[in-house]
Amino acid sequence: MTAKKELTQTELAKRQRKRTMRKNNLFFFGLAAPGIIALLLFSYFPMAGLYMVFTRYTYQGGIFGSEFVGLQNFRFFFMNLDAALRATRNTLVINLISMLLGTCCNVGLAIILNELSGKLYKKATQSIMLFPHFVSWIVVGVIAQGILDTDKGLLNQLIVACGGEAVNWYMEPKYWWFILIFSNIWKGMGYGSIVYSCAITGLDPSLYEAAKVDGASRWKQIFYITIPQLKPTIVIMLLLSMGGVLGGSVDQIMGLTNLNPMLLETTDTIATFVYRSAIMNGQFESASAITLYQSIFGFLFVMIGNFIVKKIQPDYALF
Repeated sequence: MTAKKELTQTELAKRQRKRTMRKNNLFFFGLAAPGIIALLLFSYFPMAGLYMVFTRYTYQGGIFGSEFVGLQNFRFFFMNLDAALRATRNTLVINLISMLLGTCCNVGLAIILNELSGKLYKKATQSIMLFPHFVSWIVVGVIAQGILDTDKGLLNQLIVACGGEAVNWYMEPKYWWFILIFSNIWKGMGYGSIVYSCAITGLDPSLYEAAKVDGASRWKQIFYITIPQLKPTIVIMLLLSMGGVLGGSVDQIMGLTNLNPMLLETTDTIATFVYRSAIMNGQFESASAITLYQSIFGFLFVMIGNFIVKKIQPDYALF
């Protein structure tokens, strides 16, 4: 009887502790609630629309009332295999190089900003570097046209002044991988450096103080302290970026090239191919099918990348 009574008291004490913990954490649950609700509303509930991928969608039938056709909606992308391979190649080249070079530029910019001494100058520089991220691709396209115009463009005027011949940039697809990659990096560099700037501010100051005592220059502090300490953040950000390696921005291609057919050899990505072939013709089920294709391969890239990182350096893996 006594043991039973003690057990009951123990259970009551545990319940009391749980109630206290829930009460103490209620505020934090409340802080997380808007984010969880937004995630459910805009990420998880819309997944029901994936059923449309396997139907011949009609407005009358809706998502769940349209005819089920299985995998037929994937056929339109692979019927023209050359165009599908070209779009996949362009997407991979542009996104992979933008991701790798962009990471280097983001880290470099964060380190430069960290080395600036004047607070006012540092804040002004950060604000200026963030500005391109909020500029529309349409505006970027207008700026690019002013630079790349055949007759009056700034770049052609500079080439002619140096004794060269003007280039018709909007008729030469071979230049556009570089232009798209450069514009990606330029537009995202300031915003992308924020994470690394925050990581740098969290580094242990005693490491730098010890390095100064040992006579290490600022360059050596950067190469032997800052960059090695940023490696976990760099790896995690790269892994997260790999999920969108088959993605793409229709806005960017439309803003810079207006889907110029002369440039499709290097500018036609999966996103623009789907836009031209499906969305403009109202084939939403086909567009959804290719979006699912991109998502599945993005997930596989993240998993493979995480597996490789886990084998090499387990502490840097996502999971």
